[in-house]
Amino acid sequence: MIDLRRLRVLRVLSEHGTVTAAAAALHLTPSAVSHQLRQLGRDLNVELLKHEGRNVRLTPAARVLLEHASVLHAQWERARADLAVHTHQVSGLVTICAVSSALAAFVAPALPRLASSHPRLEVRVIEEESADCYKLLLGNEADLAVVLPTPHAPPVTDPRFEQHPLFDDPQDLLVARSHPLARREAVGLSEAASEKWIVKSHHNDTYPLLAAACAAAGFTPHVTHQVKEWYAVSAFVAQGLGVCLLPRLVPIPSKHAVARLPLHGAPVPSRRFVTCTRRGSSGHPALLAALAALRETADSPTHE
Repeated sequence: MIDLRRLRVLRVLSEHGTVTAAAAALHLTPSAVSHQLRQLGRDLNVELLKHEGRNVRLTPAARVLLEHASVLHAQWERARADLAVHTHQVSGLVTICAVSSALAAFVAPALPRLASSHPRLEVRVIEEESADCYKLLLGNEADLAVVLPTPHAPPVTDPRFEQHPLFDDPQDLLVARSHPLARREAVGLSEAASEKWIVKSHHNDTYPLLAAACAAAGFTPHVTHQVKEWYAVSAFVAQGLGVCLLPRLVPIPSKHAVARLPLHGAPVPSRRFVTCTRRGSSGHPALLAALAALRETADSPTHE
């Protein structure tokens, strides 16, 4: 018999890349991870890891096993969801992970809905970047994620996940109120090609979206400052230190002397929020309730 827990260890190692990182994600020691994988290899009579100095790489047999593991885990998630349908009330714990703007715009407003309609359902929330949200799902540390797909995100065909669009958030050009473009009602992104750009850090979800939008408009942004929070981005723009793309869901501090300009042309830069669950799990009553509350919040007039 194959131990699904050992298959999970292999999946997490594949996602994180190193035994040390996988151990941290699984709350195990590196030696425990190595032991689990050695035992899994013995169970199947195949070699799963090749040691290369201090690192390891997955063997071709491990890659084949991962494909089957995705199918097995999805079927197990479906079984758990089917069994949960027979409970009398929606209850238990659902852990939601999301990027910060999704937490503010969708998750926080959805929680009172859930508490009202399903008082026995407990919800825990984790804020993370999208790449880490996928890892939390694979590690069973989260059940539902609200993410921003980037060029490096798992494709919608990835057998490990179910992903569905939730909300499209247009991006505007933010300039200082003293900027020559500030009096315009709308601008084309290419009109800001020669500007200095203020961006969130390169490891942040929004940077790949900015780079893609500027590339579609025919230029590469000249980045002069990198900061972490939208409040700081807006403060830098207000001081005339550059311009930025600001998602429409992100509020502008009233004391910042900036102008928010809608963009015209095609395509208009936009962020797409996506819900993501482990494949097979979305039919679980608790997840169905959480997903419904998120969609109701995203469809509410305050987001139009």
